[in-house]
Amino acid sequence: MNTRHTTGAATTHRVVILGAGYAGLSAAVQLAARVTGREDVRVTLVDAQERFTERLRLHMAATGQQLAEMNIPELLEGTGALFVRGWVTAVDAEAKTVRIDGERELPYDTLVYALGGVADTAALPGAEEHAYTLNSTGDAKVLADRLARLGSGTVVAAGSGLTGVEAAAEIAEQHPELNVVLLGRHDPGAAMTPKAGAYLRSALQRLGVEVRAGVEVLKVLPDGVELAGGEHVAADAVLGTSGTRVSPLAAAAGLAVDERGRIVTDATLRSVSHPEVYAVGDAAAIRQRYGVMHGTCQSGMPSGVHAALAILRALEGKRPKPFRFGYYHTPVSLGRHDAVVQFTRPDDTPRRFCLTGRTAARYKETVTASPWPTWVRMKKMPSSGAFWPRGGRFTRNREAQ
Repeated sequence: MNTRHTTGAATTHRVVILGAGYAGLSAAVQLAARVTGREDVRVTLVDAQERFTERLRLHMAATGQQLAEMNIPELLEGTGALFVRGWVTAVDAEAKTVRIDGERELPYDTLVYALGGVADTAALPGAEEHAYTLNSTGDAKVLADRLARLGSGTVVAAGSGLTGVEAAAEIAEQHPELNVVLLGRHDPGAAMTPKAGAYLRSALQRLGVEVRAGVEVLKVLPDGVELAGGEHVAADAVLGTSGTRVSPLAAAAGLAVDERGRIVTDATLRSVSHPEVYAVGDAAAIRQRYGVMHGTCQSGMPSGVHAALAILRALEGKRPKPFRFGYYHTPVSLGRHDAVVQFTRPDDTPRRFCLTGRTAARYKETVTASPWPTWVRMKKMPSSGAFWPRGGRFTRNREAQ
């Protein structure tokens, strides 16, 4: 970990961070803010876009609502971190290089892998060709344009998880002229308490969303979807929200990955096969006492900050501390003026307490709007980013001592 790259009289440890989502940007800002002015550490952040993608608001962009312009290089100003715009096309874990746009090679001493996940259209026949996704602001705008041209018709949201619920509610509220159908194996809000789940389903009903639970979408067609059993559900637009997949780059590089292609990490977020690589956010299979964490903004940002702190400790010759995280809520938008917030135990099981209605909508908006000011504050006070729920007894185990 004490590798140094020598240029003239200066020796520099090169940290390259791949992906400027919630986790990657947290790692970049935290690390860069803590090494500002130092010549022995260079931080480089790589992403395909200069504009930050507010994934928590993509269901809004899908209905034509304008999102704020958040410029990543501007955020990094004053920290000394470099921003490289380009697509990561390969990682060579043995040579410790990253290939950008298939042409440029970027060497590293430490790599933070935060490329995240996208909608798993490959797992559903026809989805790649015929389904819309919410992978990016651009994808959301494509769907928004389609919805604006329909005038009338049916929109199917395939997948009754939180992304499907928020998108279905948003579309139904912004486009009351459309029929919105939400399809999924489980009832929307099934993981919530009966009270919170019932409120969520009643809100969908109020918005006119037709919910069909206990069904499985087998194929996306040009004019709808085919369900298990052969039933055809006609649709003028299909939004795929039933699962995610990660980039195959980690597996192709020879990094140890799980069955979903996520990098397997140790307790400190290092790759178990390549200790000079840290994995954070959706790209990582991070195990806690309660199981492998699932990707959310609330866990992604702490994992990015922790990776930055672990790198600093390693550079100082100290042992990195184990990462511990406990969930605390599940906020779900139901249009612009309604929501449900299910508070959870650290293992993500529901507590009895929940918020609903306008109070929940204000809470959800506060949560959604918080990352950018958090990063701005982190630039001035890096230690402000190092506070998150550790999970108490839910995350204590022998491996994390």
